[in-house]
Amino acid sequence: MDLHALNSGLAGLGNGALLVASALIVLVLAWLLAMIVRRVLGVPVGWPRSIAVGVLMIVSFGVMAQYLATSADLGGVDGSALKVPAAVVLMFLTLAVVWVFALGVAILVGLEVAVPTGSLPKLSSFFRGWSARRQRTRRYAEVIGIAVRHGLGSQLRGLNRNWRHENEEETALHLRLALNEAGVTFVKLGQMLSTRRDLLSEPYIRELSKLQTHAEPEPWSAIEPAIRTYLGRDLNEVFAWVNPEPLASASVAQVHEGSLLSGQVVVLKVQRPVALRQVRRDMDIVLRMAHWLDRSAPWARTIGVKSLAEGFAASLREELNYHVELENMRSVDASLAEAGIADVHVPHAYEEFSGSRLLVMDKLEGRPISHARSVLSGMTEERRHEVATKLLSATLTQIVDSGVFHADLHPGNIFLRNDGGIGLLDFGSVGRLDPSTRHSLGTLLYAVEKDDSVSATDALIELLDRPEELNERALERGVGQLLTRYRTGFGGLGSRSMFTVLLNLLVQHGFAVPPQIAAAFRALAALEGTLGQVCPGFDVVAAARAEGKRMMAHQFRPGNLKDQFESRALQLLPLLERMPRRLNKLTEDLEQGRFSMNIRMLADNRDRHFLDTLVQQVVVALLASAATLGAIILIASDTGPMLTDNVRMHAFFGYTLLFAGFVLSLRAVALVFRRHPEPGN
Repeated sequence: MDLHALNSGLAGLGNGALLVASALIVLVLAWLLAMIVRRVLGVPVGWPRSIAVGVLMIVSFGVMAQYLATSADLGGVDGSALKVPAAVVLMFLTLAVVWVFALGVAILVGLEVAVPTGSLPKLSSFFRGWSARRQRTRRYAEVIGIAVRHGLGSQLRGLNRNWRHENEEETALHLRLALNEAGVTFVKLGQMLSTRRDLLSEPYIRELSKLQTHAEPEPWSAIEPAIRTYLGRDLNEVFAWVNPEPLASASVAQVHEGSLLSGQVVVLKVQRPVALRQVRRDMDIVLRMAHWLDRSAPWARTIGVKSLAEGFAASLREELNYHVELENMRSVDASLAEAGIADVHVPHAYEEFSGSRLLVMDKLEGRPISHARSVLSGMTEERRHEVATKLLSATLTQIVDSGVFHADLHPGNIFLRNDGGIGLLDFGSVGRLDPSTRHSLGTLLYAVEKDDSVSATDALIELLDRPEELNERALERGVGQLLTRYRTGFGGLGSRSMFTVLLNLLVQHGFAVPPQIAAAFRALAALEGTLGQVCPGFDVVAAARAEGKRMMAHQFRPGNLKDQFESRALQLLPLLERMPRRLNKLTEDLEQGRFSMNIRMLADNRDRHFLDTLVQQVVVALLASAATLGAIILIASDTGPMLTDNVRMHAFFGYTLLFAGFVLSLRAVALVFRRHPEPGN
């Protein structure tokens, strides 16, 4: 055995182990320094940049210590002898260390001001998800290319809310074409925006309302294996036959006719095999763009684009899950049965054959209103008005009475049955309202009928999220003018005009429309267009006033009033039981002079949070100013003992105090530029 080679190998291993140990020590020290820096600044600085600055400080410490040790040894750097006590060298070394620390903190504050923590992707994201990132980038380029081809490139900057300008009709048209070309996710996004009259003007609402998710059907060779997978068995074990040609085809799903082994004719709503993956990919893009706009565009934060996108994503996920649609069908069917509405039908769904991607239900005999022009033309005017009234009455009854309603009542989802009844389809979007909201909606309809602006204003305030600063008198005057304008047959302007004016009035007064209330408005707006096809000239709002009067009259019947009184009395009973004791204590305190009132200042968390932040910034700024001023006075002083031939003790303490002022100033800057979270977050 070669002993020299063995010794060399052991020495190499020893050097390698020493190197690893040194690296670990440096990392541990850098982590400790990072903790100290984060504590000094008082803001949640990112760990990667804190540790990187810590490593830089450790390297600087080493260089500085080596320089001072060399200079204080037998000679200086130029070879001359230095007579400096070891205690003085240690003092200067400590001062150098703290100033290196201060410079490191300054670097970190500069990074936070220029690139705040959280504004860049996490470091780990650069080492994973390359395939998904590449696909997302390709899709980004494709969507941007579609927007540019339709002349919407200037709108992608997102820095100005430029919705309204002289060419908005043309811009709205190109926006609809671009969304339609971009695919199902963007089509459904446009459909959702078409219901937000509080955000978009009429040209955009009109164009986006035309969006439909028609698409070329998938071949049977692709659909049949998907049905087999969703069923978990062969088709011939469940169906006697299935028509390979679809009845309808959309971007997400297509519908095929078939029959069960029992002979019952059914339809199969089959989700396209790649639909879920496409929607998830595009939904990720929509959410990322919304988050970017929320950070970079003030107008986006004003309209709540982030919450809009998140609500849209949640709604779309539910729509893609047919378990949810099956439950929605049951809920709407139960609400119709509870209200005693027998002429509006919901098809029976077969749960044992359905799943998250497949829905099997009875086939409705008849035609959708969108394809029933010939049938409608053969009806008398009275019959068409009767059908329209029946449909409106059923919808309002669901909204106001049961609180469970179909929220997507466009002409393709409403069937004219062969027996003269009405059928409903596509329950991916169903709204649900709580009892207090339903009561407020009914009160609003009744107040409109009675031309009572005070009651209508109270119903709106109860119905919506009340703004912090609301001028109730101004709102009441606006509602009164609205009722006066539309009370006589609504001037032929149509109900859509009234809904638009009402929403604009609410937005002007700072109201936010909750999602479920928006769903009710969306259902009524979609129903207005459908009823216009059933019976041209049908006045939706006039009929809604009559229905509201009928429903509220039902609520005011003696039996219902008795039930409501008993319910309210039950709620008040505990208060009434305690009232005598409390009144007795109050009168005793007044007689004996013990009556007092306690008022809690700054009871709101937001007020306390604001005041705490302000006081902290002021105190830190004052301390930094005092320390800096004292340091300047000490440094400029020409009295006091000498530490070295050129440095006085007062100057040394001045530089030490200047370090404290410098670090406090950095903390003040970091507190000013930090992104303050909401209280409780």
